[in-house]
Amino acid sequence: MDLSNLKPAKGSVKQRKRIGRGQGSGRGGTSTKGHKGAQSRTGYSRKIGFEGGQMPLQRRIPKGGFKNINRVEYASVNLDVIQALADTLKVTVIDHATLVKKNLVGKRELVKVLGRGEIKSSVEVHAHKFSETAKKAIESAGGSANLIS
Repeated sequence: MDLSNLKPAKGSVKQRKRIGRGQGSGRGGTSTKGHKGAQSRTGYSRKIGFEGGQMPLQRRIPKGGFKNINRVEYASVNLDVIQALADTLKVTVIDHATLVKKNLVGKRELVKVLGRGEIKSSVEVHAHKFSETAKKAIESAGGSANLIS
């Protein structure tokens, strides 16, 4: 045995189907495309979502809602997270850089402090926005809530 008599395994290579080569082939005449109509013609391509003339799904379902282009998204940080940061880092000032360093927010995200949990230590918190309950809780614990502009 050498390279000159290598062959693929028996049955692994199949002949391609030759259509339109006479009636005797079984695939002559209409060349497996049926009779007449757009689908039998060359260059035909069905529109995306075409359902044979039935009203397509994207037209049957009603439109709804809108995207407000002026919406401002805030990453939320709760009081219990701030308290945990104050305990672990032993800091009195928590700002955007601290939150980014701890992977709590992205560096381009705006931060809103929310009032879940409780805060015991007096901490100076810098954020873009505060909820009323969060602001009251921080100030009643002896800290300050400072807005970043």
